[in-house]
Amino acid sequence: MPQDTYRAVYMRGGTSRAIIFKSDALPPTPAERDRVFLAALGSPDIGRRQLDGLGGGISSLSKIAIVGPPSRPDADVDYTFGQVAIDAPLVQYKGNCGNISSAIGPFAVDEGMVAVSGERAGIRIHNTNTGKILVADFALCEGMAAVDGDFALQGVAGYGAPIRLSFVDPGGAATGRMFPTGAPKDRVAIPGLGTVEMSCVDVSNPVVFARAADFGLAGTESVAQLEARPGLAEQCEELRIAAAVAMGLATEEEARTRLRNLPLVGLLAAPAESVLPDGSVLYEDQVDILARMVSAGQFHRATPLTGAMCLAASVKLPGTLAFELARAGNAERDVRIGHPSGLIPIGAQVDAGEPPHVARTSVIRTARRLMRGEVYVPRR
Repeated sequence: MPQDTYRAVYMRGGTSRAIIFKSDALPPTPAERDRVFLAALGSPDIGRRQLDGLGGGISSLSKIAIVGPPSRPDADVDYTFGQVAIDAPLVQYKGNCGNISSAIGPFAVDEGMVAVSGERAGIRIHNTNTGKILVADFALCEGMAAVDGDFALQGVAGYGAPIRLSFVDPGGAATGRMFPTGAPKDRVAIPGLGTVEMSCVDVSNPVVFARAADFGLAGTESVAQLEARPGLAEQCEELRIAAAVAMGLATEEEARTRLRNLPLVGLLAAPAESVLPDGSVLYEDQVDILARMVSAGQFHRATPLTGAMCLAASVKLPGTLAFELARAGNAERDVRIGHPSGLIPIGAQVDAGEPPHVARTSVIRTARRLMRGEVYVPRR
């Protein structure tokens, strides 16, 4: 039978890629939309290669976004993020992706969804996954989002035009509370490992943080070294599942079968020297904290942006593991997070009073439109 077609744009946002659809280009029901997204990316694929679609076989390349008219008066557009499982017929909408968020402002401008003029745009984006407002500030060139620039984003080749992305009042994005368990630290039993401390924090996205040392790690390992460590992936998954239950995100069964992307997992260590994939050295005095993060069951080659934002806020929140491990003196400046591909500075405006409050997190990203056209989906 013939295939159906759906208008879409394929974009890189930060260190991720997604197929971005306008809401009016999609079928009306959630089930029909999910079928489009799965087929477009080539899921499910038990071989985890997504060869029959546009996905790339890793979580950062298996994403979709829907952009439409705003549903609230303080936004320019609505944006819904979807994490498409690689090996299961599952599209997950709980939580947001910061990297893909950086592509939404340029997409909205280039598609004529918002009116702009002058040399810069400030687009207010309502993320429907979390109910939060994001603000994307970027340069314009001939009425469209600028692409050329001198900003180098670690993990992405070349240079691009910087996009300042801010998450406004990001605390409790998925659970309604910055400390979903009611405490900045808890203890949890991990099969095959024992009892470890964890910090469950929900800022921009829910993340569970633990000490890398409790998992037998220095926190300076490459992704290849992490993947080669026997049992580590399974231990991180058990930590994620336990944290999902403790944070009220899901039951244990739901966390094992349907909610497979949240919370993110971050294994943390104090500043130390590490070697990057290109052979260069990230020196101890260049970083405030080291993180090795797990996203949708895979060790991340950089740092999921919302995870980095949550970590930057946690570094400034007394009582968390991040606060204990980080270099002191971060209160008035960006937090420099060391990850397997390099360094990412994150701004976090935090009032550590009682109760603590995170006013805003911010970061600079780049984005680029890669292709515009029609996605083909086999007709049922």
